[in-house]
Amino acid sequence: MPKNSVIDMAPPAIAPRSLWLLGPALVAGVAYLDPGNVASNMTAGAQYGYLLVWVVLAGNIMAWLIQYLSAKLGVVTGQSLPEVLGARLRNRWARRAYWLQAELVAMATDLAEVIGGAVALNLLFDVPLLLGGFITGAVSMIVLAVQSRRGPRHFEFVIISLMAIITFGFVAGVFVAPPDPAGVVGGIVPRFEGTGSVLLAASILGATIMPHAIYAHSSLARDRFGSSGARGQKVDAAAEAVRTEPSRIRRLLTATRWDVSIAMIIAGSVNLCILLLAAANLAGVEGTDSLEGAHAALAAGLGPVVATFFAVGLLASGLASTSVGAYAGAEIMHGLLHVRIPLLARRLVTLIPALVILGLGVDPTLALVLSQVALSFGIPFALIPLVVLTAQRRTLGSYANRIWTTAAGIVASILLITLNGALLWLLATG
Repeated sequence: MPKNSVIDMAPPAIAPRSLWLLGPALVAGVAYLDPGNVASNMTAGAQYGYLLVWVVLAGNIMAWLIQYLSAKLGVVTGQSLPEVLGARLRNRWARRAYWLQAELVAMATDLAEVIGGAVALNLLFDVPLLLGGFITGAVSMIVLAVQSRRGPRHFEFVIISLMAIITFGFVAGVFVAPPDPAGVVGGIVPRFEGTGSVLLAASILGATIMPHAIYAHSSLARDRFGSSGARGQKVDAAAEAVRTEPSRIRRLLTATRWDVSIAMIIAGSVNLCILLLAAANLAGVEGTDSLEGAHAALAAGLGPVVATFFAVGLLASGLASTSVGAYAGAEIMHGLLHVRIPLLARRLVTLIPALVILGLGVDPTLALVLSQVALSFGIPFALIPLVVLTAQRRTLGSYANRIWTTAAGIVASILLITLNGALLWLLATG
């Protein structure tokens, strides 16, 4: 069989029945639309206008490559990235150390998502933040119960429905108050303006290329096309039909390229719209450095309807992304420590840090932005092993990356690590 390459950006024509194979990337794509993305992009637009448009675009291009590699690993091997790493890391202390950093990244993710849901409930219904955190956690447990009891297809349906709400909520304002075309074009030129813009760029990339999404996508692909039957979950009928054909992997990878392309187009467009909405309407407006202030400014400048759409999108973002984050965290623990804790029990445990932050009265928007910076430092630990494993013929056989695909992965890794190093230097030197 011919090799598949990530560099072949235009996916081949997709058969009608293959449409039923779409879904895993759309679920993983919710991680690119979490409240941390909203806070980072909204703050970037309000403080720096169109300056960081190029960061959003570059992050989305890198995300396409990374998410396809993750899904390909799950499709071809029938294992998730944490499972493959758990088998390769023979030293138990090395495995535990790797798990610890991945777990901290997952907790930072969960922090952002629960806080975002709490803020949205406060904006919509004046619910106290701590109570809003409890409600967000409770709803996410219901969504996770769907995944545990009904299987991946039903879970995908719920998450994709929430993604549709997210998209409408965040994009509507751009049509009411369009951005300046010249400003958008100018924002494509890569540049920074001081430490603050570098901090926000790292935050945007951390929110865009989220480590837990890399771990999760390989697991989602595995659940649908790999070991779903072995895990006692109902296998999708279309996927089962493809599995029995000699060319099943090639068909699955074709569907996966479409899946990732659609997911990244949606996620990238929404993230860009959030930044453009802030750049066009909130730049220089006092108090827009918080989600609450941005919501108030939108209500004052564009009307209560747009502001309500924004808050509804934020709520759907928190509910969907925290469910996917809990799923990713459970897979990280299972793959690296070979310990499987029920999703609902894990959800209760990981909810505690977010509730503590809310209970202490820490500024929610600041917590969101800093959590995304923490995520950017976890990217190399997920990305480098992913590039290495997918380049190995002993791992993927004839589906191993071509040289240019591996080169693109290396370049993305270097860029992300360099940005993180520059951020540390700028913060240390003031």
